[in-house]
Amino acid sequence: MKRHWLLFSQVVTVLLAIWFVVATLKPDWLNRRAGVAGVTLLEAAPSTPGALMPGSLSPAAKRASPAVVSIATTQAKSANPQSNDPLFRYFYGDREDDSPQQGLGSGVIVSPEGYILTNNHVVDGADEIEVTLSDSRRVIAKVIGTDPETDLAVLRITLDRLPVIALGNSDTLQVGDKVLAIGNPFGVGQTVTSGIVSALGRNQLGINTFENFIQTDAAINPGNSGGALVDVNGSLLGINTAIYSRSGGNMGIGFAIPVSTARQVLEGIVRDGQVTRGWVGVEPAELTAELAETFGLKQTEGVIIIGVLQNAPAAKAGLKPGDVLLSVAGQDVRSVGELLTAIAALKPGEPVKLAVMRRNQALTLDVTPSQRPKTKPPAP
Repeated sequence: MKRHWLLFSQVVTVLLAIWFVVATLKPDWLNRRAGVAGVTLLEAAPSTPGALMPGSLSPAAKRASPAVVSIATTQAKSANPQSNDPLFRYFYGDREDDSPQQGLGSGVIVSPEGYILTNNHVVDGADEIEVTLSDSRRVIAKVIGTDPETDLAVLRITLDRLPVIALGNSDTLQVGDKVLAIGNPFGVGQTVTSGIVSALGRNQLGINTFENFIQTDAAINPGNSGGALVDVNGSLLGINTAIYSRSGGNMGIGFAIPVSTARQVLEGIVRDGQVTRGWVGVEPAELTAELAETFGLKQTEGVIIIGVLQNAPAAKAGLKPGDVLLSVAGQDVRSVGELLTAIAALKPGEPVKLAVMRRNQALTLDVTPSQRPKTKPPAP
């Protein structure tokens, strides 16, 4: 009996020693649960706090986001002119609703002096404009000026310690470049989406008079209007403006106004209170094979003039219907959009040269542009 007890105690001692060694060197072995319900999990190696994931665009978002603001507008609802008519009230009841109409959009702080770029359609007709910064500060903004022909507006706020975005160079953009869209879609709060530049120089969309859009597949939704399109360095490339959609939501086709255009509008409004553009008074059209045959032209490039306004600068310079414009002030024009942009960039009162092809004969005409009349842009 004593011998069996000694053997038992030795076995227990060995087992306890083994358990101690395993618990010390391989404690995870003891935590595994045997049986059918056991699950084996693989865990990723612990990452260093603050380390960036491969390919992360977080630095660009952190650099640009503070300068992107949310814009809330309030507009008093106009009263129905028949609301005081007793007969109208008898048949339709009292339908007068004095509750103000509200709108949402985004904007970008581009100057320490408090200037904000946004879309004209975001603030058009607003009686009050409230700007909310990323740090939750709120302030009423003042409209400095608008430019409906590019759908841009300049606001100003008075606050200290304003975050300001750096302006990039939209002229060096290439299709395939990575971009971020930052704004306040549907009023849910500041949101960052990513994508690439899908196309450049988009025009003839019927959105604005002057169109030279950057197209992107970064998600842009209602409320993003006036927000920032930035590059991988967080620099401003454009002002998000419109989307192509059949449902009202994002379908991967969004448009932004290049920062080069936005900068010209900003400087013009701040300096002169308005954007001053050149005008010569012509009706241009794309040079198609049919038009070239109609006018007996061998020319295949340029913009054909199908109409000239009487007493306009172009008429005084001798430009005639059927002429093909090749360049304006040394800048080649290959489409109606390029022609409009080139003429708009002219300074009123300063003569420039037009390169023209008339009945297959090259001519150079001197034209003195005047200031472009204010016109209502085409409906979207």
